[in-house]
Amino acid sequence: MNVQPDLPSGRVTLVDVAQAAGVSTATVDRVLNDRAGVRSRTRDLVVEAAQRLGYLEPVSEARDYRAPQTLDFVLPAGNNTFIRHFAAHLQNISAARPGTIVRLHHIEGFDPAALSRALHKLEGHSSAVGVVALDHPLVREALRSLIASGTRVVTLMSDISNVAHEGYIGVDNRAAGRLSGYLLGRLLPKGAAKVALFAGSLSYRGHEEREMGFRHVLTDDYPDLTIVEMREVRDDTERAYNEARSILRQHPDLSGIYNIGAGNRGIARAIEESGRKDDIIFIGHELTEHTRRFLLGGVMDVVIDQNPRVEAREAIDRLLHLLNADGNALQTPIRVQAIFKENIPE
Repeated sequence: MNVQPDLPSGRVTLVDVAQAAGVSTATVDRVLNDRAGVRSRTRDLVVEAAQRLGYLEPVSEARDYRAPQTLDFVLPAGNNTFIRHFAAHLQNISAARPGTIVRLHHIEGFDPAALSRALHKLEGHSSAVGVVALDHPLVREALRSLIASGTRVVTLMSDISNVAHEGYIGVDNRAAGRLSGYLLGRLLPKGAAKVALFAGSLSYRGHEEREMGFRHVLTDDYPDLTIVEMREVRDDTERAYNEARSILRQHPDLSGIYNIGAGNRGIARAIEESGRKDDIIFIGHELTEHTRRFLLGGVMDVVIDQNPRVEAREAIDRLLHLLNADGNALQTPIRVQAIFKENIPE
């Protein structure tokens, strides 16, 4: 004769389900929020226990125990390789999670009016949004309106000010800028030297924070380094190439380049054509198939990397938690990593 264990009295909790299934509460949380890292047998035990205790409704063959969740991600359009990799990881991670649907919206990344319109269109049509947001009044107002409509919002890679959103997924951009300044100062010979800065757009708070961190380190620790040029290239390869070629002509004694955003291919091309790759320390962001090649070829000296797969996973996990639970999910910090030719990961 099969004897069923006594059912807990009162409201069934996550702890009750964990005890009935013989697993930890963290495992139960992962199963009920459909996160990765749980074996199928363990998942079945948790779902069966939750249904038996009344924590979940029994399911029919036609209906899963959790309704599908649709997440919208508003990303910059263009030839930014890192954004392309991030978008691919979003799709791959969601495909591995039954019941999670990702919709990608690629908007002109440096047009606040276009981004604002895209966010307004999602009002009433999206429960959760991740966005790479320009820190602009039109965008801030659109985000406030979207949040007021009931949509849960997190910012990605670059945060935004004065908007009560529900989290930021990305690196500490000021720290990334400081690290770049420190490395440039250490790699250049001691003494006076000229440095050029490139950014996508300082309308991105993340780019502004990187610039601030970089400048602070140079001011405090390397006062002999002088920033002679600052160019915004809107993450466009050809624009970066033309600006870099112009700067190299104007400053034949330029010693260092720090690229805050995308456009590394254009800058590298200009350096190679000038024949000065051995004379210029070039530091940029994001390990891609292109920057990997530049490191190996000696055109770039350091890449400050953030992991797009980890960021995509954290973004999906955070939004799913906001839709399915009260309170805030625990976040894994996104670390910055300095990559040289000698430590390029496989």
